[in-house]
Amino acid sequence: MATETKETQVAEEEKAKRKLPKGRRYVGSGETFTYVLFDIAQSFNLDNKKTYYLTDVLVISYWWQAIVSTCVGVWDIINDLFLAAIVDRTNTRYGKFKPYLIIYAIPGTVMAMIYWGLPVMFPETSGTFMPKIVVYFVLQMLQNLASSLYEISKTGIISTITPDILDRTRLINQANLFSSLVENIPKQLCTIFIDLVNHGVMKIKMQTLFVYMGVGTAFCAGILALFFSFRVKERVLQSVEKPSFKNAFGSVFKSRPLMLLMVSDFLGQFTVSTNVSLYYTNVLNLSSAELIVGIPGMFVTYASYAYVGKLRERFSTKALWTVGSHWGDMLYIGVYLFGSIGKNYKKTVPMLLAFMARETLWNFVYAMRKVVPEEIRNEAIDYGEWQNGYRTEAMAGVVKGLARKMVSTVMTGFSSILLGLIGYKQGLKPGQQSARTERLLFTMTTLLPGATGLIGIVPKLFYNIDAETKERMYKELAERRAETAKTLNEMSANESAESEA
Repeated sequence: MATETKETQVAEEEKAKRKLPKGRRYVGSGETFTYVLFDIAQSFNLDNKKTYYLTDVLVISYWWQAIVSTCVGVWDIINDLFLAAIVDRTNTRYGKFKPYLIIYAIPGTVMAMIYWGLPVMFPETSGTFMPKIVVYFVLQMLQNLASSLYEISKTGIISTITPDILDRTRLINQANLFSSLVENIPKQLCTIFIDLVNHGVMKIKMQTLFVYMGVGTAFCAGILALFFSFRVKERVLQSVEKPSFKNAFGSVFKSRPLMLLMVSDFLGQFTVSTNVSLYYTNVLNLSSAELIVGIPGMFVTYASYAYVGKLRERFSTKALWTVGSHWGDMLYIGVYLFGSIGKNYKKTVPMLLAFMARETLWNFVYAMRKVVPEEIRNEAIDYGEWQNGYRTEAMAGVVKGLARKMVSTVMTGFSSILLGLIGYKQGLKPGQQSARTERLLFTMTTLLPGATGLIGIVPKLFYNIDAETKERMYKELAERRAETAKTLNEMSANESAESEA
């Protein structure tokens, strides 16, 4: 009995040693506020209107859209690997990612403003007007190069801003909660204005609307991002020895969590769809439907942050990740079945109610799908450091998305081509598409993304970082980082002594 008691005591002591270091807050209120602004900047745009903008406002032939997106996609895959290798070997007094965020801010903002200002440069031109196509292509290539560097730095900065996982979770939660209050305002206003222009209430051209709103939001987002870039601090120390390109690239394939994330992203890109705004505008003749259907869900969105903590206590991270990612796919299939009854998809009120129900139910897991995937990504990067002895945030992010981008390059072009195959006519006013095109547009908006999106559920079922592994991992990482800090301090002291001598 005494032996069993002693063994139990030893086991409890070992378990206590593995407990995660919790509760220390590294990121203060001021820096948290700038991160919230930075998070707002990521969505303070008209990106969800790009399909409509390119197809019916700027008017780029969907065949040329497919060609350009394919070329840019291939270019994206090539430059990502080299940029990631450069970033992972960066170690300045300001950090690993911060310098690149600052470098990108001004040119990235300027290029975004030019993108939305293209209708001024090429007013009333056809979708195959070559000068416009060439400028659009060159701009997309340059934007992609700059944004690739920005995306690598943006995703890496959150994993180094604090070494405490609860502090990181708090930061992600607060950023998502507060930014959700304002980040969608430009999209919502644009949706309303599109209807007002289409119905003759606003006496301006659609091109003018997009130029003013697109350029304005790009400028505001750039200012917010630049403000954060100067204020942010990186607090997770990098290893003294920098990984080679080969080791950085190979480290991703050694890590099971990162491999599963990569496969999940890869399969998720087989989702085929078209922007729902095309359906709302061309079939229901109500672009504002996109805003109306989200009103009830808006309140659920904010409430979802109140119980996401409870859900995390009750369910595994893997379960929350799976449900949060694919609940919307199943709901889309339900909307398709309802819309197919008696041609409901052509009826405004029934479809508004159907999409409203879908958006409301989907937003019950809003906080879950916002917070959990971000935590899993950072957790997988930490797992790679624990396993390999060095951090490769940049390469991990790039390689994880490499297969995804390969498929996305094809699927993006395919979605544009589908518009041509279903008989979609560019530049027509709402209600002027054929009956067949309207029906297929509805299918591409609901059934197609719902069915193809469910493919990505399989790898999520094999995620392997459980609570015990996580505790041991972060305990050992804290000890290693303390040793790294000691080594860096000794190196700095030796350099100072040598310089004095």
